[in-house]
Amino acid sequence: MSKQLKKFNGIVAILLVIVISLTACSKASQNQSQTSQTSKETVQTVTDLVGRQVEIKTPVHKVVGIGPGALRLITYIDGIDRVVGVENIDKKVVNGRTYNMIFQEKLAQLPTIGQGGPDSTADAEKLVEVNPDVIFVISLLDKAKADDLQAKTGIPVVVLSYGKLGTFEEDVYTSLEIIGKIMGKEDRAKEVVDYIKGIQKDLQDRTKDIPENKKPSVYIGALGFKGAHGIESTQSNYPPFMAVNAKNVADTLGQKGSVMIEREKLLAWNPDIMFIDEGNFDLVKQDYQKNPIFYKSLKAVKNGNVYGILPYNQYNTNIDTALADSYWVGKVLYPEQFKDIDPVEKAKEIYTLFFGEAGNGVYDKMKEVYGGFEKIKF
Repeated sequence: MSKQLKKFNGIVAILLVIVISLTACSKASQNQSQTSQTSKETVQTVTDLVGRQVEIKTPVHKVVGIGPGALRLITYIDGIDRVVGVENIDKKVVNGRTYNMIFQEKLAQLPTIGQGGPDSTADAEKLVEVNPDVIFVISLLDKAKADDLQAKTGIPVVVLSYGKLGTFEEDVYTSLEIIGKIMGKEDRAKEVVDYIKGIQKDLQDRTKDIPENKKPSVYIGALGFKGAHGIESTQSNYPPFMAVNAKNVADTLGQKGSVMIEREKLLAWNPDIMFIDEGNFDLVKQDYQKNPIFYKSLKAVKNGNVYGILPYNQYNTNIDTALADSYWVGKVLYPEQFKDIDPVEKAKEIYTLFFGEAGNGVYDKMKEVYGGFEKIKF
């Protein structure tokens, strides 16, 4: 073997040693990195609102919400930046659905994960395509269906709830706390829950000692419920009335929830004060033109005690608007107990608490669309 060949073989051997060493170092570094990454991940278990134990790897970076109001609760916890897909029902602006109005630019650009709506079906295939770390769902799934969707997608499914009335409800508080825990936003969840509870206490403290015989009778009309309705659509246990211990004439029906009454019933009640859901005020105006005698027979209309109220039921409860409405109702019914409250400024405070700076202009937009907190003139 020539000296040159020996020299060449020696160089090759040295290069092989270097390459093998570098490869080993690279793999060791990669393994160390993977081990480090794995060590940062933890698995936490939450109990959802149908009693399921759900294991979730944290930290959670990508989420979706499906069903009435699931996305809203995520936005309350400042989670909009982690949302990776949206129901088609939220791809366009829907007035009155406050989170939708505020974040529409982002929502319109996100992939569609299903049609959405109270009677919709979860689309497992589209959910898998966006591959969230967790799926939050409201109303669409019972325990068995939630288990089925989780099995089909391989993604943790957490069922939430607004409770029966959707405002001062333990189910709402628990749902917000679950989202906060999963997303590592416990402090924000506590802030929102404490704020809602604080408002509930404030409203109760202002009104709990007012004697029944000092309270004006009150009626809410034109409430939307699975569609638009006129003056005959009302509700017993109406949350903004309950919040201020109002004397709701519809409570005498002994029924819970939305109800359609006969006009004669409203004439018999003849409430001192009436509120009209501004989302359906056009229907009431049209009806007034056709039946002025009926309306002029009502004490509240004759005395100029008819007020507009912002619609808050839009793909489940806009809790923010419901709270603002409660202060407006309190101001109208009990001006002395609410003399320090400017309902418009209070509404702006509420929207800002729920949505941060993005909530600053919400009341003005709602006023532009619906009319805001004002007397109604026929």
